Amino acid sequence: MIDVIISGCGPTGATLAAELRLHGVRVLVVEKETEPLPLARIVSLHIRSLEQLAMRGLLERVLERGRQRPVGGIFAGIPKPAPEGLDSAYLLGVPQPVVVRLLEDHAVDLGAEVRHGRAVASFEQDEDGVTVELTDGERLRSRYLVGCDGARSTVRKLLGVGFPGEPSRTETLMGEMPATAAQEEITAKVAEIRETDKRFMLSPLGEGVYRVVIPAAGISAEPPVLEDFKQQLHAIAGTDFGIHSPRWLSRFGDATRLAERYRVDRVLLAGDAAHIHPPTGGQGLNLGVQDAFNLGWKLAAQIRGWAPAPLLDTYQTERHPVAADVLDNTRAQMELSSADAGPRAVRKLLTELMDFDDVNRRLIGKITAIDIRYDFGDGPDLLGRRLPDLDLKQGRLYDRLHQGRGLLLDRTERLTVEGWADRIDLVADPAAALDAPALLLRPDGYVAWIGDDQQDLNDHLARWFGQPAAGA
Repeated sequence: MIDVIISGCGPTGATLAAELRLHGVRVLVVEKETEPLPLARIVSLHIRSLEQLAMRGLLERVLERGRQRPVGGIFAGIPKPAPEGLDSAYLLGVPQPVVVRLLEDHAVDLGAEVRHGRAVASFEQDEDGVTVELTDGERLRSRYLVGCDGARSTVRKLLGVGFPGEPSRTETLMGEMPATAAQEEITAKVAEIRETDKRFMLSPLGEGVYRVVIPAAGISAEPPVLEDFKQQLHAIAGTDFGIHSPRWLSRFGDATRLAERYRVDRVLLAGDAAHIHPPTGGQGLNLGVQDAFNLGWKLAAQIRGWAPAPLLDTYQTERHPVAADVLDNTRAQMELSSADAGPRAVRKLLTELMDFDDVNRRLIGKITAIDIRYDFGDGPDLLGRRLPDLDLKQGRLYDRLHQGRGLLLDRTERLTVEGWADRIDLVADPAAALDAPALLLRPDGYVAWIGDDQQDLNDHLARWFGQPAAGA
């Protein structure tokens, strides 16, 4: 029997497969596409996603394939520089196929099996597992099934989970293509139009190539063609700027939906199968990848037999509110892009408020996911939050998380993880730049305990990592 079948090998499915393989879980990923989609679309990897990739030793590999861009100005495109004091002042623009390939290769290197050209056609679950039928007629048995199969998720539909929200009200064309017009001409015209229409943008990507984002009013073609872009540019700007030879073309709406449940017994949902929203702020891929980091170690613990009873349910209780917040901030950003007088007035006011560093930092924190705080109960402000990378006496903190295990960082040098050493690493470092005597990090990099008392630590080790090993 397979331990986990994952439907979909996009960024979410590939990340989840790798996280499970770190714990020896037998994983099969099925992907309906025989080859990666031929879209060179640039996606944004935000601070928290880059941190979690660093925790698995992938950061350098993705950095060399991407282009660093300032993190300021990402909320509704309001041009404000990032405030001082952020852990990182950049995001990374990377072609989506590059991200997908890197994550899939990582999963395969760890032992995951990926089958392209196949998808889930149906499934039935019982107390012991899930029987899955693929589109080629093959029937497989697994202990769990996870739907990472996108906005039109077959798994979600077959599971009967509601997907409430709002249908699309506005459509937008988006693509990447060269333009022959001078950059100065394009920049000046874009600035003029964006005084009233924030949904109009030609962003330079280098070497004369631009990301073009324009309203799709009156354009019904799906997918759109180059002539549609030319037509809309002429209608809005009076010129098509000499665009030609598109790398890719697409259209998107502002439909916003959130699955009512992320888990029904042995079947779970992650990524776009669980939530959809407009691409404003570039949060979608990041949200899905971070779902996978949250779910992977918990599902592995369930399969390996050491998970505390409520652990797998915390996937929904932690990630569902995060997605709801992302949906709300994309709704707000879409409203702020409207050319109507009311939204324009609100945008002007918010632009003034973002001169205050606290406001700017708060909005950037929402987009980049560095302000997430899971509810782990009462405690210091750091409890339930991410821990930035730290210098240790033996390297960097994130380098100690490559195996996907928990970690106790102990400045007191008197605490122990005896009984949990098969699940937790111990780093004793009295010089660590940490405003706490000791803390416990979960495999996804969130602080699960702060203190200096061994019994209190043991209680929290049991809460997150189950009972100590027999005989310990």
